[in-house]
Amino acid sequence: MARDVARGNDAAGAGGATGTLEAALVHAGRLLARQPLIALAQAREILRVVPGHPHALLIEGQALRLAGRPNEARVVLEALVRDQPSAAAAFTELGLALIALEGEAEDASLRRQAIAALRRAVALKPDLAHAWYALAGQLRAAGEAGEAAQAEVQGIEAASRDPLLLRAAMAMGEGRLDEALAMLRQRLGAAPGDPAALRLLGEVLWRKGEVQEALDPLRAAVARAPAFVAARELLVRVLALGPDVGEALDHAARLVTDDPDHGGHAMLKASLLVRIGDQEGARALYRGIIAQDSGRPRVWLNLGHVEKTLGNQAAAVEAYRRAAALDPATGEAWWSLANLKTVRLDEADIAAMRAALPLDCVGDERADDIAQLHFALGKAHEDAGQAEQAFAHYARGNALRRAGLDYDPARTERAVSDHAGLFTAPFLHTRAGQGCAAPDPIFVVGLPRSGSTLVEQILASHSQIEGTMELPDLMLIADRLKGRVEDGEFPDFPTALAALSPADCRRLGEEYIERTRIHRKTDRPFFIDKMPNNWQHVGLIAMILPQAKVIDARRHPLGCCFSGWKQYFARGQVFSYDLSEIGRYYAAYVRQMAAFDRAAPGRVHRVIYEDMVADTPGQVRALLDHLGLPFEEGCLSFWENRRAVRTASSEQVRRPIYTDAVDHWKLFDRWLDPLRHALGPVLESYPVPPEA
Repeated sequence: MARDVARGNDAAGAGGATGTLEAALVHAGRLLARQPLIALAQAREILRVVPGHPHALLIEGQALRLAGRPNEARVVLEALVRDQPSAAAAFTELGLALIALEGEAEDASLRRQAIAALRRAVALKPDLAHAWYALAGQLRAAGEAGEAAQAEVQGIEAASRDPLLLRAAMAMGEGRLDEALAMLRQRLGAAPGDPAALRLLGEVLWRKGEVQEALDPLRAAVARAPAFVAARELLVRVLALGPDVGEALDHAARLVTDDPDHGGHAMLKASLLVRIGDQEGARALYRGIIAQDSGRPRVWLNLGHVEKTLGNQAAAVEAYRRAAALDPATGEAWWSLANLKTVRLDEADIAAMRAALPLDCVGDERADDIAQLHFALGKAHEDAGQAEQAFAHYARGNALRRAGLDYDPARTERAVSDHAGLFTAPFLHTRAGQGCAAPDPIFVVGLPRSGSTLVEQILASHSQIEGTMELPDLMLIADRLKGRVEDGEFPDFPTALAALSPADCRRLGEEYIERTRIHRKTDRPFFIDKMPNNWQHVGLIAMILPQAKVIDARRHPLGCCFSGWKQYFARGQVFSYDLSEIGRYYAAYVRQMAAFDRAAPGRVHRVIYEDMVADTPGQVRALLDHLGLPFEEGCLSFWENRRAVRTASSEQVRRPIYTDAVDHWKLFDRWLDPLRHALGPVLESYPVPPEA
């Protein structure tokens, strides 16, 4: 097209005339997007002076199309391509005009002509990204999904070679995110809807921590180019950061459908299935990947997690051992074996783990693996009765884990004081009857390793109660309210809670019920949310879900805290990697729950682990009485329940209650003084809280 324009310039003469013509063409081109009718007038004025000028004819055709006159545009552009059969831009515009006409007339023949014009355009000039995208849309509308996908990929590759986009990508890679953002805004101003730019914009926003803002450009990229795999994959990963995995799962399913042999996409979908409790679906995907490539330790590891959750212990052990054999430095595989609690690691295992340990370094890229190797070694030595070696490895693993975490015990203690100060009896009385009246949720709260999984398994063995998992939804609602404090809307969290209107409370309760619906697989009227950390929000539960039940699972502070300290948690529980800090956390929890008991007597039912072990039938009857449910014998044979269990105690609750764990902490008694000191009066008064 550049040669065509040059010939037109020659026809106008040399010197100033050529410059004037070029300036007029540039000006007309700039007017196209905002004022197509003025651009049309400008082009026709040029054509009056220089009849048949190719560039002016192209602008005339573009202006007519943009002004909503595609039939006139078609006449101009068909004449132009006859005269200029090598003009890719003219064929592109003709294709776009025919698409506009097809939309008006619903004429399939116009679609075929548009496809032919656009194919000619990209054959002449393969870097016309917008022509590729338009061609893809027409091919998809014609039912040619495979060719449409290929056209989209070609368009994305063409757009990715744009110099501005390349500079933006380089800036992002170097951490200059604001510069990258400015360049991408510029690119999208010139090429609105460019999927490559939209995808890069989504990634920049995601890297800036603006997760919600990243979703719109990624969704737009996928809508414009459904075959844009990189955009869809990033969209899945960003969506997965949020609580609602439904949309992420839909996109992940599309990735797997489009490329069933892509192991990475199957892994992504499987991880989402695990989150919604579809363990069987995840297992099928993992086994499918292994059938194609059995040498991937991470897949074996994930398969082990699923088999463990489903109660298939032998299959879980096999999967974990395959992962460890493929990569002995995979600490998670060894810790997962140890964490089954029913597997004893022998001398050969200990030797393999020791050989896999490098010189400990907090900054090591495999610091998590190293920490988990130490936790696994601690469990192996503990099982062998070697308490000193076990404690040393536990201490090293905890130190490595704690070094990478941001936790301040004082923040927890301030939050407990704030909670007690807000949720007094008068405050709760004034809000009686507010919130969502759904009675469905049963919250089991407390500390990890307190017997909460045992309580959950007993309850989930009742015909009217469904077990789910540790659901994050209440904490996410609380975090959103805290965000209003961080944004300056309220001075502190208690003020934000106190400002909730009756309508707000009802809406938040209904939101919780709706958000948790994806985890409910049966028609049982009640379900369990076993997120232990929800003890921090018992007041919020009372405000938004007044008919919900709350069970506080509590265990002897030394047994509970030490058991938590020697547990490597996949996520959360940041307070548990230091004996003093976990002791302070336990004491804060007891203080808050005692204050809430005084404000709302009987609202929370407490299950003392040692009492449950000593008198299971009596404790189960009391628990069901609190819930207003009849006693069922199945609750006493809870270990026969084959439901999926996603906690560290999954194997223990598949056996009858045993007393071995009650005083297990005594093997390590001589090293627990920091924990005793942090617990203070809570230790001496257990199970009764110390006086306020």
